[in-house]
Order: sequence, then C-alpha cells, then structure tokens
Amino acid sequence: MARVHAFDVLGDPVRRRILELLASGEQASGEVSAVIRDEFGISQPAVSQHLKVLRDSGFASVRADGTRRLYAVETAPLRQVDAWLERFRGFWDQRLDALGTELARGKRERRTQGEVTEDE
Repeated sequence: MARVHAFDVLGDPVRRRILELLASGEQASGEVSAVIRDEFGISQPAVSQHLKVLRDSGFASVRADGTRRLYAVETAPLRQVDAWLERFRGFWDQRLDALGTELARGKRERRTQGEVTEDE
C-alpha cells in the first residue's frame, strides 16, 4: 500500500473516533464496530476498512486472541504528528500568554476599582 500522510488518516472523523475508542485500551474489532455503526450508521465492512487504514498506516496494531481480533493504538505516528505540530505551538502559546496577561490586567483593574469603591 502507498504511504498515507498522517493527516489524511486523521482527517476522517470515523478514524479519529476509532482512535479515541482505542485510546482507552485494546478493544475487539466487534466492540469497535458496534460503537462506530451506532454513532455513524455505517456498515461493519466499512468499519473494517477504516480499521485496515489505521493498521496499514501504523496508527493501530492488531493481534489475534482466539477468534477475536484485538486492536490497539500505536503511538509512533501520533508522536510524529505531535512533532510536526510543535513548530506551530508558538502561535498558540503567544496568544494564550497574551490572553493570560489581559485576564490578569482585568482582575487587577477590578480589584483596584473595588478598593476605590470600598474607600468612598
């Protein structure tokens, strides 16, 4: 299979939801399929195809346990996504820092106004 970019894999809401389910621990394909079928209204073969994409792209692993197939999250691709996003965190951090400064300034102003009002 051709290499799929991580954001192509994660861009699909069904695959993101499957990863959310697997984040709580290893789960049988039947359990995953039941939740996804209920939430998205897609067939079991369609869920199986999404599981295959996650497995083929390295986001999930599968192991046999008797007749069950147990899926689990693989963290390496998620770490790669996190590393790619790292270069953009500065944008968020700057904005969050600015928001924190404005919130602190507003609290100081309210305290100052409250002190003036109390003294009058």
